[in-house]
Amino acid sequence: MNFVKRAGLSLWARKGRTLITFATFLVISVMVLAGILIDDATARAELDAKRAVGAEVNLSMDMNVEGGGGQLQAPRVDAATVDELGALPQVQKYTYSVWDRAILKGAFRLVDGGQPDPMGPGGTVGMGVLDSSLLPDFRNGTFTLLSGRHLTAADKDTKQLLVEERLARKNGLAIGAKIPLTGNDEKTTADFTVAGVYRDPRPSTESDPEYGINPANMLYGAVGGLAALGTGGNGPLQVGEATFLLRDADVQDAFKSAAQRVAGAALDGFTLDANDKAIQQMTGPLKSIRSTATVAMWLMGLAGAAVLALLTNLAVKQRRKEYGVLLAMGEKKSRLIAQQALEIVLVAAVAIGVSSLFAPALTQRAGQSLLGREATAAEQKISSWQHPAPGSTGLDQGIDWDDEPVDNADPVDEITVALSPTDLAAVGGVGLAIGLLATAVPAGAVLRLTPRSILTKGA
Repeated sequence: MNFVKRAGLSLWARKGRTLITFATFLVISVMVLAGILIDDATARAELDAKRAVGAEVNLSMDMNVEGGGGQLQAPRVDAATVDELGALPQVQKYTYSVWDRAILKGAFRLVDGGQPDPMGPGGTVGMGVLDSSLLPDFRNGTFTLLSGRHLTAADKDTKQLLVEERLARKNGLAIGAKIPLTGNDEKTTADFTVAGVYRDPRPSTESDPEYGINPANMLYGAVGGLAALGTGGNGPLQVGEATFLLRDADVQDAFKSAAQRVAGAALDGFTLDANDKAIQQMTGPLKSIRSTATVAMWLMGLAGAAVLALLTNLAVKQRRKEYGVLLAMGEKKSRLIAQQALEIVLVAAVAIGVSSLFAPALTQRAGQSLLGREATAAEQKISSWQHPAPGSTGLDQGIDWDDEPVDNADPVDEITVALSPTDLAAVGGVGLAIGLLATAVPAGAVLRLTPRSILTKGA
C-alpha cells in the first residue's frame, strides 16, 4: 500500500491522538505567528517613527559635563567651525543659534505676564538663528508663521526679526516695521526690521522654562545681526547649538564620524545627538512588547516541540508491531519514517491554516493591549520629569539630563497587524522543522532495530 494512503488511514483511525497533535500544533502556530506578526508590526511602526523624527542631528551642550570649580560652563564653538560641518556631503541644510539679552527702546513695550523683569526692565531674550525654519518648534508645528517669511542664511548679517503675534499686536507691528533694540551692554543700539510674525501657543502667564521670560516676548533675529548687537561686532561669532538636517537618516553615523574628524577638540563640551533620544522615547513601548512576544514565542515553540516529541515517541512505540510487520514484508525504513513525518506535516498544515484565520485578529487585540499599557507607563514617566528652575542646571538636585523627555515625541501607542504570505511561510517553516525534529528522533531510535527483534519484543 502506498505510504501516503497509509498515513491518511492512520490519522483517521487514531482520531484521538490526531486531535491532540492538532491542538498542540495549533497552539504552537498561533504563538509563533503572533510573535512574527508583532515583530513585523513593531518594525513598521519603528520605521514610521524614524521617518517622522527625520534625519536630523543636533549639536548641543552636554548637560552632564561640569567645568572647573564644579560650575557648569556653557561651551561655545566658532560659527566658522559649524559652517565647515554644514558643508559636509551628508548635510542638506543646517542652522545654528546664539542668544543674549535684548532691550526694547522707545515707545515699544513687552507683553505683560511671566516672571517680573527676569531680564531687567524692558529686557527680553533675542535668539539669533541662521535658518528659523529649522527651529524644532517650527518644524514640529508648535510654532506657526502667520505672516512674512522665515529668516535664512541670506539674512545672516542683516538686522531682521521674527516677533510673536501678541508682541506685534501690542505694539502695532507689521511686516517691515522697525524696532530699536539695545544690546546687553545697554549701549549698542540698532534698528531691526520685522520680517515675519509667528504664533507661540503657550500662554503669556507661563514662563519659558529655559529663559524664564514670557514666551510672547521672545525675539528671533538674523544670527549675525543679533550677535553684533550683543558683542558690538568684536570677535568671531560663536554659537551654543546647531541643527543639521541630513540628506538621509542612514548617514547619521557617517556624519557624526566626519564631524568629529573635522572639528575635533572644538566640540568638547558638546554632544551630537542624532535624534536617537526622540526615537528611543517613541519606540520604547514597541521594543518592550517585541521582546515579550519573542520570549513567549520561543518558550511556546520549545515546549510544543517537547510535547510533540513525547507524543510521537509514544505513538511510535505503540506502533512497533505495525512497523515490524511492514519491515518484514520488505517495506523500507525510509518510507516508514516518511509516513510518520507525513502524518505530522498534514496535521501541522491544517493547524497552520486554521491559525491564520484568527491569529491576526487575536494578535491585534493582544498586541494593542500590551502596547497600550507600555505606552501609558512611558507617558507617566515623561510627565513626572521635572525641569529645574530657570538658571539652575539641576545637577545639585540629582537631575539626570539623560532622562529629560523630548518634546513632540510621544510614545507610539498603536500598531497595525497584517498577515502576509511571507509570515505564513515563516510559520510553516517553523512548524515543519518542529514536526520533523519531533518525528526523526523517536522514529529513528525504533527503526534501528531489526524486524525480528521488534516482533519478538512485542508491541
